[in-house]
Amino acid sequence: MPYKRVLTIQDISCVGQCSLTVALPVLSACGLETCILPSAVLSTHTGGFTGFTFRDLTDDIPAIQRHWQKEKILFDAVYTGYLGSARQIAYVLDIIRTMLVPGGRTIVDPAMADNGRLYTGFDSAHVDAMRQLCAAADVLLPNLTEACLLSGYPYREQYDEAYIDALLEKLSSLGTQRIILTGVSFCPEETGVVVWENGQKAYYRHRRIPRGFHGTGDAYASAFTGAWLQGRDFYNAAKIAADFTVRCIDNTLGDDSHWYGVKFETALPDLIHMLDT
Repeated sequence: MPYKRVLTIQDISCVGQCSLTVALPVLSACGLETCILPSAVLSTHTGGFTGFTFRDLTDDIPAIQRHWQKEKILFDAVYTGYLGSARQIAYVLDIIRTMLVPGGRTIVDPAMADNGRLYTGFDSAHVDAMRQLCAAADVLLPNLTEACLLSGYPYREQYDEAYIDALLEKLSSLGTQRIILTGVSFCPEETGVVVWENGQKAYYRHRRIPRGFHGTGDAYASAFTGAWLQGRDFYNAAKIAADFTVRCIDNTLGDDSHWYGVKFETALPDLIHMLDT
């Protein structure tokens, strides 16, 4: 497998198995040199924990970038996750413009909303800034809520294939021609991902697991990024990421004390096997 250098930009939640604590080991397991740019440091993630600490690192980003530029450090890819403000998004856009090798790739997980609502602290200005980042992306990895917010398309909890087709057409008008829409379900027993590449659509389905877990979007995005950068075609990278995420959830089911994330570490050997075959 080729040895590439990827920069992932998102927060560090010290406990909770999400964001950088997922991206770093997953991308490393895929055989990539993984560099990180933390956007914030939290004692835990915000989903179910109370009294967590939070330190915003926005003001550190320009100095880090300048040092990298002085050292002539470039990246084969930039993969973004949770970004806490429009100001951070502007800094990330500058990194993408100036610090990718020729032909470098940008993968954007617009982590800002779910279940029809923006995350706490985000507003329409954040959505507008995220649209600019999405326009610079080679790959966009939204869930249904994020896709609707970015495209201005009405959000529905009940939908059919025609609705998804129209949503993808609208979303692609941002300028991104490779989109993976996650969490799409056309029947109660199954869910999956819709893979859109240059106007061509494919659907990969798997069984629905009737329990939600924090961090599965980060596991999916990181595994996809690793598989795609290691040369898997777009659809198969999306499939590998879905199979890995399901395995992470399966390995966590039955342990009610592990409510805050998935045991993705136990599934890393399976991900490596998927890439080897």
